Amino acid sequence: MGLRISGAGCSLIDYLYTNIDFTDTSLQKYFSRLPGDGGITPGKLVFADEFERFCGTAFPEAVEEITGGRKPDALNLGGPAIVALINTAQLLSGRDVHIDFYGSMGKDETGNRIIEIISKTPVNIDHYKKTDGISPSTIVLSDPNYDNGNGERAFINNIGAAWNIRPEDLGESFFDADIVLFGATGLVPRLHDGLTGLCRQAKQKGCITVVSTVFDFRNEKKEPGKRWPLGESDETYRLTDLLITDREEALRLSGMESTEDAVSWFQDRGVGALIVTCGAENLHIYSQGNLFCRQKHTTLPISEQVGIDLRKDLVKAGDTTGCGDNFTGGVIASVAEQCTFGKDKVKEQIDLIEAVAWGVASGGFACLHVGGTYLEDTPGEKREKIERYHSLYLKQVGR
Repeated sequence: MGLRISGAGCSLIDYLYTNIDFTDTSLQKYFSRLPGDGGITPGKLVFADEFERFCGTAFPEAVEEITGGRKPDALNLGGPAIVALINTAQLLSGRDVHIDFYGSMGKDETGNRIIEIISKTPVNIDHYKKTDGISPSTIVLSDPNYDNGNGERAFINNIGAAWNIRPEDLGESFFDADIVLFGATGLVPRLHDGLTGLCRQAKQKGCITVVSTVFDFRNEKKEPGKRWPLGESDETYRLTDLLITDREEALRLSGMESTEDAVSWFQDRGVGALIVTCGAENLHIYSQGNLFCRQKHTTLPISEQVGIDLRKDLVKAGDTTGCGDNFTGGVIASVAEQCTFGKDKVKEQIDLIEAVAWGVASGGFACLHVGGTYLEDTPGEKREKIERYHSLYLKQVGR
């Protein structure tokens, strides 16, 4: 069998509401005033039960007021882990790659809908188990005019059955892989709390370990303003070949006040390679030179071509939902392509900038359609569309 990729994390249904105005004064009572207080914050996630306590209003009633009582503009498959893996699988269409998702859903109609959507993608879900509780879902509120027209979203998440998956539920099969992704485990709390041990087990099995993060509302609520843990100890970083995080998450994980200091902090903790995304601003990358080619801390831009296409309004219905998740999937696809199929056999070292180029192209393309998951009509369709942005981005950065 060819190259194997295993991913664990959250899969859910996104209920997408576009054209929400975050500056609308009638909605301000729902917005956060203090860190971790349970209110909505652009760019961040809050859990539904905390949100209810914050606003003192039943969750359905609050959502009805925020959205003006309209139905969602779209219903899409979401969840940082599954969306990343789907993009990885689509970009690797036609190659000898097997991709497995491990997660937990409820025995309900939402779970059936999740299965129906994933079955239209190349990702294998034999290890995606039905358990007690409701299937996870997220209300996604999107304001396309926020941040000077760059757009931003706010998320209200119901963890539901994602509470049920534990480290021991992954089993030995999860680690029978060349690459493993622990995708935004803040949304699967028991995996998140056991992340150090999971990464250690993966490294003992010879896997390439990729960890992506999400705003950790649970730990922020527990100790507002304190540094977030990532697993049982900071050993998680030494056991991580590639850490993908955004600026806010990097600052909170490190306890630093600037991106530059956060990158230095991760370097000191021994992370193999690092990508810090910053929305519409330049992203930061670093590699210590083991699995990935040595790369001193540097910054790279986002895609100019995506910005041009958005300004031309080539696709009127797009939003920024799933950009980061697709970015992660693009990076993993490139890592897989740069590896010789077969465990522990890597073609020299992996080029981090090449991997970032596929990430940037994938994340940018996600802005051109609603929701994070793009369902192809034919295999290879998505890769063909993204290749244009990838090649133009390499020219943009002088490669």
